[in-house]
Amino acid sequence: MYSAIAANKRNTVLIMAVFVALISAIGYVVSLYFGNSSIVFWVIAGAALYALIQYFAASSLALAVTGAKEIEKKDNPRLYNIVENLAINLGIPTPKVYLINDPAPNAFATGRNPKHAVVAATTGILEIMDDRELQAVMAHEMGHVQNYDIRVSMIAFGLVSAIGLLADVVINMFFFGGNRRDNNFNPIVLVIGLVIVILAPIVAAIVQLAISRQREYLADATSVVTLHDSEAMIGALEKLETYGRPMQKQNTSAAHLFLNNPLKPGIFARLFSTHPPLAERIKRLQTNATHF
Repeated sequence: MYSAIAANKRNTVLIMAVFVALISAIGYVVSLYFGNSSIVFWVIAGAALYALIQYFAASSLALAVTGAKEIEKKDNPRLYNIVENLAINLGIPTPKVYLINDPAPNAFATGRNPKHAVVAATTGILEIMDDRELQAVMAHEMGHVQNYDIRVSMIAFGLVSAIGLLADVVINMFFFGGNRRDNNFNPIVLVIGLVIVILAPIVAAIVQLAISRQREYLADATSVVTLHDSEAMIGALEKLETYGRPMQKQNTSAAHLFLNNPLKPGIFARLFSTHPPLAERIKRLQTNATHF
């Protein structure tokens, strides 16, 4: 388990390297287009600044688009006490607790680090889960906090957004921009540049999907290790299979944060889902129950 967390942190560096490489590739295309090699450094700096802004603003944005409202202990003692007790057991600061008025059973965690973490649950998940299962769900979300998944998710979200924005700007520049410095610009370079610019957001999105899916498996395992109770997490996931539904307020940019995919089902949604299938998550927990 601890080796998995360590590997998770090492992989974060590799993931960030992939995003930097994609941004650099887009910047290189722009520098070729204008015949100025220094442009690539400005592109990287601009993308980094944009990602940094997203990093600090993304959690507030996620709370806003989901309709989550902060609560105190008196508002929902059951949920608040579970989160508070888990934080004490894990030795981390108690996150702010939010409630989402939505019948769809779901939960999520976000924030920059354990000191600035937030956990949220829907009214729907409070209704269908017993105390043992709800504790497993919140241990899963606290696992995201403990494992610094929330930080990686925020960085990945910011960089994916930056790459998408850069790609849109460059495509518009190619087709609708003014005169470039080099009037003898090679059309083959233009084609290659367009391929890079079109593929970069797709590759970035696929990397983000890989991040989210692997971290869901790890958070499931973290819940079991924290509570020494694999049956509680398995039972919670089985209830999500039975009673799960799309959330009323849907936003694709925040979908990767949730315990279960909050979006409407469909072929495209399943193909590019930020979450592994619930059946596969249950199977992994059942297979590895004796190893936790």
